[in-house]
Amino acid sequence: HQIPTFEEVMTLCKGKIMVNVDKGYDYFKEAYAILEKTGTVGQCVMKAGLPYEQVKSENGDVLDKMIFMPVVNLQKADAEAVIDSYLTHMSPKAFELVFNNDGPEVLRLIDKVRSSGARIFINSLWPELCGGHDDDRAVELHEPDESWGWIIGRGAKLIQTDRPALLLDYLRAKKLHN
Repeated sequence: HQIPTFEEVMTLCKGKIMVNVDKGYDYFKEAYAILEKTGTVGQCVMKAGLPYEQVKSENGDVLDKMIFMPVVNLQKADAEAVIDSYLTHMSPKAFELVFNNDGPEVLRLIDKVRSSGARIFINSLWPELCGGHDDDRAVELHEPDESWGWIIGRGAKLIQTDRPALLLDYLRAKKLHN
């Protein structure tokens, strides 16, 4: 099988789904050109774990034309400064928050992002990305309330999972999805 190009993927996805470009930052401007060409700028989320100033200086006005989601590791000493910088300069629609524990400082920063009005994106694939509230905890340990429930309780509206059908079942059981 031949791997499709980004243009082919975006053409296929047009009008159907949102696309989260996880490892595309090095091709930011090239990706934007393809999104423009395919009419899918509003369907693609670009992201990076870099400070606002760097992203803006490297991408200029293109940053303002795309959906961009900062990735912030809440364990890093500069996490709050990174959050504040994005909130001051661009008001992102969402932040991807990464954390390996759910201590008071992590909870404070999650609340800060939630209070800003930005959506919270949490990756539940592995415990080190979501403070131990991961998919395996939900499914293998039969603790969905301590996993997905905890994530939702912190205000996350976007959850990356390898178990989408099971997460949907959980959301429906909790009357959080149709």
